[in-house]
Amino acid sequence: MAPDSAGSAVLISAVTGMGGIGKTALAVEAAHRACGQGWFPGGTLFVDLRGYDDDPVTADQAVLALLDALGVRDRDLPPTAERQYDTYRALLADRRDRTLLILDNASDPSQYLPLLPGTDHHRVLITSRDRPDALPVRLIDLETLVPDDSVALMTRALRDTDERDDRPVREPDALRELAGLCGHLPLALHIAAGMLRRRRHRDIASLVADLREAGDAAAFLDGGSPGTDLYGRSLALRPVLETSYRRLPAEQARLLRLLCLAPGAETGTEAIAALADLDVKSVVALLEDLAASYLVTVVRGGDGTAAAVRWRVHDLVRGFGAGVVAADAELREEGEAARERVLGFYCRWAAAADDRLAWLPGMVEPERFADRGQALAWLDSERSGLVAAALWAREVRYADTAVRLALRLGEYLDWRRYFDDLITVSRAAQEAAHRAGGRHSEAAAWNNLGIALREAGRVEEAIDAHTRARDLLQAAGDRHGEAIAWNNLGIALREAGRVKETIDAHTRALDLHQAAGDHHREAKAWNNFGIVLTEAGRVEEAIDAHTRARDLYQAAGDHHREAKAWNNLGVALAEAGRAEEAIEAYGKALEIHRVFEHWYRAGQTLENAALTHEDADRPADARACWLQAADAYTRANAPAEAARARTQATEPPE
Repeated sequence: MAPDSAGSAVLISAVTGMGGIGKTALAVEAAHRACGQGWFPGGTLFVDLRGYDDDPVTADQAVLALLDALGVRDRDLPPTAERQYDTYRALLADRRDRTLLILDNASDPSQYLPLLPGTDHHRVLITSRDRPDALPVRLIDLETLVPDDSVALMTRALRDTDERDDRPVREPDALRELAGLCGHLPLALHIAAGMLRRRRHRDIASLVADLREAGDAAAFLDGGSPGTDLYGRSLALRPVLETSYRRLPAEQARLLRLLCLAPGAETGTEAIAALADLDVKSVVALLEDLAASYLVTVVRGGDGTAAAVRWRVHDLVRGFGAGVVAADAELREEGEAARERVLGFYCRWAAAADDRLAWLPGMVEPERFADRGQALAWLDSERSGLVAAALWAREVRYADTAVRLALRLGEYLDWRRYFDDLITVSRAAQEAAHRAGGRHSEAAAWNNLGIALREAGRVEEAIDAHTRARDLLQAAGDRHGEAIAWNNLGIALREAGRVKETIDAHTRALDLHQAAGDHHREAKAWNNFGIVLTEAGRVEEAIDAHTRARDLYQAAGDHHREAKAWNNLGVALAEAGRAEEAIEAYGKALEIHRVFEHWYRAGQTLENAALTHEDADRPADARACWLQAADAYTRANAPAEAARARTQATEPPE
């Protein structure tokens, strides 16, 4: 707003953002500071255009208010609107002291374009929920606060009222959670602070609990709103959201409603196109219009193409939109059909991605994904939506498709080590499959659940899960599935230190796979059998088992699992005192892990190599392996393992 050192200036600025973001507060505060700095000796002219009210102020009405502020009223007022504008501009042209004109809460350029001064001497600041992209205006986009600033705002609001209010100090976690439930939106934060003042004898956690129980944050906060703000405006969220929604054209309003039903906090363009039953080009145009109205937010990332862009709806807008749908039977049916479409979209492409992760030479090529990297990139980008959609298995209408989706996510979530997600979706799938009487689906869900529980250190629960899977498959007469369940049960039993039972389980798995002629699954059983043989001290048998596994994996072209066999063979060779052969085996494993970018397994192999070097009294080689292991674990987002490896690298040899 002020001239820069070269004498140029921004004549018109616009503060834009969603309703409740604090545009007016920022504009007024900026005006106070600017006037205090002497930038505007002519002072400030302020008009509330009420652009989102049912009866917004027109430019013709606003010019009368501005003329009144400039001293032109009653009999001095020109009789026609045209002459009133002429008088207004003439007064500003003659006004030597620079003045700041604040045109607040504008919804359409027609409200403020006639009010712009006909001179470059003065400055204009507009606030709006809509970006004036067609105009040469300096835009100042406001976003929600970061969590620390949200907490600071509410802390200050409480302490300014009563300096003895120590709840923010006593309950920092509850205050941070409350800020999150408010979506870090300043209007919601102010309402919550007012409610805390009113319930000053109760703790912050009580408000958090009430807000969570209510479900609809906007409705709950409005029910306890303390009244008006410093500008006399109502502290209420729903009217702000309703006015923005009502102004939307029908196609935009429909898309916003449906987007509020999408799974996950962020949604990709293709998924939204499926949700709305539109092509990508059409849906992008509508989304960009909604973004210009600050009802959705563009999430940066991807390759820059329209299909790769992701979109986020603010939590309070999401709750409002879902409430609009829930209140109307026709809209509910429209929403259910949309959810079925997006679930089908996720299921189709998750299946294709999962097929690519499991693909071996000779198999049919999956659609869309040319290699593992593409499949993993898509799964990574859509992960939050995929997991949320899989949880729709709890709803009868979507149970079958959501269970299929959950099962298709097992390999990916295990690969990326998202075990909390795997536990959540597997349990939802198991419960839904059990209700529907689907033995095979339920067994598969129990199997995935067991894997995740074991990786999470919950070994006894994992044993129970794999036992349930085995029993279901035995009852169904599925010997192939039963063999897989025995193999997974053996892994969990080994983690529990139950060696004899582990050997029995892997022996059963081997027998069943060999009887079926399934050499690929047989390789898995040999590999796991070798691990327990090593732990039982039967090292030569273990070396033979891992060698069999390696050869079978090589024959199948499964290089990913071949690397696991090489690693385990290295461990057995090291136990047999054959250090050089062990290091060579680790090298083979590491080479493949790096190709597949499986950094966690690379870290494990490097740890094994470091230990072997230490046993061979080669401290320099061991330290190099520990440091490489720390780097691999860091890339795998395994900070605890990375820290352990770094510690080992710095410890002096014994």
